[in-house]
Amino acid sequence: MCEFDIKDSKSVSSSHENPSNGKHSNMKQEGLQSKQNFFKEFKDGFEETFFSSNRINSLKGDQSHFKKFILVLQAVFPILGWAKSYNFSKFRGDLLSGITIASMQVPQDIAYAKLANLAPQYGLYSSFVPPLIYAVMGSSRELAIGPVAMVSLIMGTMLQKEFDPVKEADDYRRLAFTATFFAGIIQSALGLLRLGFLVDYLSHAATVGFMAGAAIVIALQQLKGLLGIKKFTKKTDIVSVMHSVWSVVEHGWDWRTIVLGVSFVAFLLAAKYIGKRNKKLFWVSAVAPLVSLILSTFIVYISRADKHGVKIVGHIPKGVNPSSVDDIYFSGTNLAKGFKIGAIVGVIALAEALAIGRTFADIRGYELDGNQEMVALGATNVVGSLTSSYVVTGGFARSAVNYMAGCKTAASNIVMCFIVLLTLMVITPLFKYIPNAILSSIIISAVLGLIDIKEIIRICKIDKFDFVACMGAFFGVIFHSVEIGLLIAVCLSIFKIMFRMTRPQTTELRKLPGSSEYKNIHQYSEARMVPGVLIIKVDSAIYFANSNYIRDRIMKWLNEEEEQLADKNLPEIKHLIIDMSSVADIDTSGTHALEKLYKTLEKKIVKLVIGSPVQFVVDKLHSSGLVKLIGEDYIFTSVADAVLTCSSATQEP
Repeated sequence: MCEFDIKDSKSVSSSHENPSNGKHSNMKQEGLQSKQNFFKEFKDGFEETFFSSNRINSLKGDQSHFKKFILVLQAVFPILGWAKSYNFSKFRGDLLSGITIASMQVPQDIAYAKLANLAPQYGLYSSFVPPLIYAVMGSSRELAIGPVAMVSLIMGTMLQKEFDPVKEADDYRRLAFTATFFAGIIQSALGLLRLGFLVDYLSHAATVGFMAGAAIVIALQQLKGLLGIKKFTKKTDIVSVMHSVWSVVEHGWDWRTIVLGVSFVAFLLAAKYIGKRNKKLFWVSAVAPLVSLILSTFIVYISRADKHGVKIVGHIPKGVNPSSVDDIYFSGTNLAKGFKIGAIVGVIALAEALAIGRTFADIRGYELDGNQEMVALGATNVVGSLTSSYVVTGGFARSAVNYMAGCKTAASNIVMCFIVLLTLMVITPLFKYIPNAILSSIIISAVLGLIDIKEIIRICKIDKFDFVACMGAFFGVIFHSVEIGLLIAVCLSIFKIMFRMTRPQTTELRKLPGSSEYKNIHQYSEARMVPGVLIIKVDSAIYFANSNYIRDRIMKWLNEEEEQLADKNLPEIKHLIIDMSSVADIDTSGTHALEKLYKTLEKKIVKLVIGSPVQFVVDKLHSSGLVKLIGEDYIFTSVADAVLTCSSATQEP
């Protein structure tokens, strides 16, 4: 017999049977060692889950307290690390990329503020102070911080359900700052508590569907500015929006606005196409929004189109961010409203920033600490809420342009901030004649890139359940609301996790002719069954959530195989081998399920055999008494050994 000789269970049992044999101290020592091992495993698992291994390792060793203090400071403020090696060559790259993203940022800031139902200057405020904070605390080199379409839409949609952005403008603005404050607090808390893995519970497929739906909703809402419609629905679902558009088709559309808006949509999309086709011409799509802004403003000014029905932005006050500390609600029902909105918007902003940051970090070959990013973004939004800014995050288009323009460090954000400062101090009076149609054009051209048709098709080919989650989030957004779409996305993501956990894969293994390997019968049709032996592989930990399902699946495999063998008059199954090479853990419910399986098989005169269990699982099988029940002679180091020992016939099939 080929025994799995990991733990001498006989010596342990004999110690219990004869207390007077002088081995009490050995038993106590073994118990103490077991407890120490348990706490060490718990500590290692806790650190691996919640802490960055690089951070822990950097603080170990014989460094002085001052050195450790410097390392901690560099961990909190990464600028202290890269600033030491900063030189003119890097500054040249950051200067060019900072100027380039600023040309995108300024017009987008004004447009996205409109999307959030805030005055244009608040979009510019949000691209001055917050990016400066991120440049000091952020670890991504490419992330371009500022307002983004998705966050602006969700925030504006949720805020207008509490206050009217026109009639109750002050309360609306204060609630926006309150939501931004709590978004930052929640983001920082997630980072400080090392809970960054929670953001990953929103699956990629659901996110793709949600983003596509939100992009369509954002684009449809811009029809108000693009068509010159005065009265427009506050709802975001496609039915309400299209009803609002077509109900005023005769008298509500303005042809001058349509010509202006559609022309610049075409111009922006053409510029984006050129930038995608030729990577060296990325700057064409980058400067296109600013060019559109300047040209459309000039056209409106010289033609006085604002006197003939073309709506314009109007006066934008000069000056830097005023303090908004006193505007934040720290008590009352509005505090709870701000917290709820901030929690939702903050998590979405985090998910977007982390996805973008990790993408470019992988391209450039450096590690991005997700938890540090959360703390940095949280601090960015907390400070922003105190300086008249609303929720910011990293935008994909701007970050891509930042990368292609040759940014070397987060200093590109600082360059961009100073250009925004110049805009706030000098240029804003010139923005008076910006037509609303051009802002709608900028938003439409920006959000269309969020609809990833190729990725949706790829998801459909790879995993049908993922495709259902993707479409569920998509239709939830466009037919009801952004919040419902997000809720569907989260629920379907969690449901998928629960489904996979409670319904793990079990497969039958058979022997490949001419070898000692045992493979999945669905992948290797040439594999043949060993007479009298059924091999089932479990591809998951066995615990309370799936133990009964696994037991039932194993019995189903056995019953189906027995029926087929009986029909063909082939030898009956005498041994059922469970391949546990992929079972990383087993709990009390799992051991209880195996015990019930053993007793059920015993009645059918089928012997239960365990193959390839890992050390951790073997220890638990010993502790539960299953080894004694099954028999040590029926626990094997490999499936091949188990088959050689237990099969009724060893010849090749």
